[in-house]
Amino acid sequence: MDLVGGCKAFVAVGEAGSFTRGAALAGIPQSVASRRVSALEHHLGELLFDRSSRKAVLTPFGRDMLPSARRLVRLADAMEQDAHRARFRPLRIAVPETCTTRGLAELDSEARAHELFLEFRPAPPGERSELVRTHEVRAAVTAVPADNGVWTAPLGVAGIAAMQPGAVYLESLRVGRSGRLPRRRIWLQPEDDVPHVRDRLMRIRDSVGLLPAQVTVAESLTAATAEVLGSADLLVCSAAQAHELGMTWRGIGELRIERGFDIEAVVAEDATRIRDRLRHAVARSLGAAVAGQEAR
Repeated sequence: MDLVGGCKAFVAVGEAGSFTRGAALAGIPQSVASRRVSALEHHLGELLFDRSSRKAVLTPFGRDMLPSARRLVRLADAMEQDAHRARFRPLRIAVPETCTTRGLAELDSEARAHELFLEFRPAPPGERSELVRTHEVRAAVTAVPADNGVWTAPLGVAGIAAMQPGAVYLESLRVGRSGRLPRRRIWLQPEDDVPHVRDRLMRIRDSVGLLPAQVTVAESLTAATAEVLGSADLLVCSAAQAHELGMTWRGIGELRIERGFDIEAVVAEDATRIRDRLRHAVARSLGAAVAGQEAR
């Protein structure tokens, strides 16, 4: 039987002293209240009300059972409230610091349509997995090699100085023998300070004869952008990021490098829900594409 429903009807009728008023308090038809009380009496093996009177008079057994029934109803109500809060508890997720406010807002909006309520924690790539491990967040968008990524974003270089059409070859940034030309630098932001991006660029730097300081990891995206805005330097970034920063973007001639992203979560079900329900919304927030599709 429905023990909670029966107790709710019993408590309402017992407190109102009437099946009619009790049913109204419980928000159910009188016939339903009568059936539920009868089922509860059958379940407990004793009558709860003396039906010889026009009023709903509690029997001695009914008076003894009423406090327990009240406790059960209160616990059931508390459980329903807890379930509501748990269902709508924000899922805290660590995201790249490159995500824009607009991109995250659009992701949050789409997530709400799937009854997922997100709370964002921007963090560099090296910290995001650690935040999941320590349970400071429930999930994280992690940086992975593009071949292993659910989302990918091709990287190139961007700047404010005029650029010729076509890819930029890093070899063209070498300083001549005279050394009179300014040494143009290539700045990596913290999001790309990961082996599958950084190490490949450093190998190309060395193979084409650039100076070590010409490929540098900046302390922050803001610092890297400031360097580029004030010089002919270049920023390693995605096309979407270059557009946001008002820079001209070109691919790199010597190699193809990409950011790759996946989801890591404390509970595997959270990662699956994000991948399945928000795959394209996450891609937009990252300025990336679902793996195997053309990046934006």
